[in-house]
Amino acid sequence: MEKQRIAKVLARMGVASRRECERLIADRRITVNGALVTHPATLVGPDDSLALDGRWLAAREPVRLWRYHKPAGLLTTARDPQGRPTIFAHLPKNLPRVISVGRLDYDTEGLLLLTNDGALARYLEHPAQALVRIYRVRVHGPVDTAALATLADGVTLEGLHYRPIEAHLDRRIGSNAWLTLSLREGKNREIRRVMQALRLQVTRLIRVAYGPFELARLPRGAVAEVAPDDLRRLLPDFGPASRA
Repeated sequence: MEKQRIAKVLARMGVASRRECERLIADRRITVNGALVTHPATLVGPDDSLALDGRWLAAREPVRLWRYHKPAGLLTTARDPQGRPTIFAHLPKNLPRVISVGRLDYDTEGLLLLTNDGALARYLEHPAQALVRIYRVRVHGPVDTAALATLADGVTLEGLHYRPIEAHLDRRIGSNAWLTLSLREGKNREIRRVMQALRLQVTRLIRVAYGPFELARLPRGAVAEVAPDDLRRLLPDFGPASRA
């Protein structure tokens, strides 16, 4: 397993930001295996023991990621002042403490990624990764395929700009239709607002993919961990995945 720069490792352990960890090193407050560290580029491995001010730091937890099939009618938050149900009250009890990668609206269902690593969550959410989110959308109203095609150029609604959306009509069922939408951003209620601008009412919204991760046949309410080897393969540019 490759060694990593100590400032980066300390930040991944949650000690502080990488810049602050570099200050801790400059202040001669960090040791590795009992030896004082004087440079933030010092390399450390998983078997090295790190200490801050003489106190040993907890061993690093492997980076883990889970796929969760979120049902509609749950909030993606730890608690709700209005007492509405949240995903965290419905997750399996044997799951460790996790955070969600982004959110899904109360009425939106489908793939929600969960992780025990804040750095991985930020990596997956960051606009620089431009990960594609794919949704199946059931709408009510007349679907104008030419209007759908214009979404590929992006759209501005009430002063808020939405990046390009690929939208395809899958099938019509009377006054309803199923669409597939692919986007790389995911602003709050983006799909519902864009569809409303096209005079379409969203009656069901399901996220089926987030980057390389797919909902597939995961049952509603179920959680499935992404195997460490798959995590490394699917996210080769995310260094901490090599710890998994």
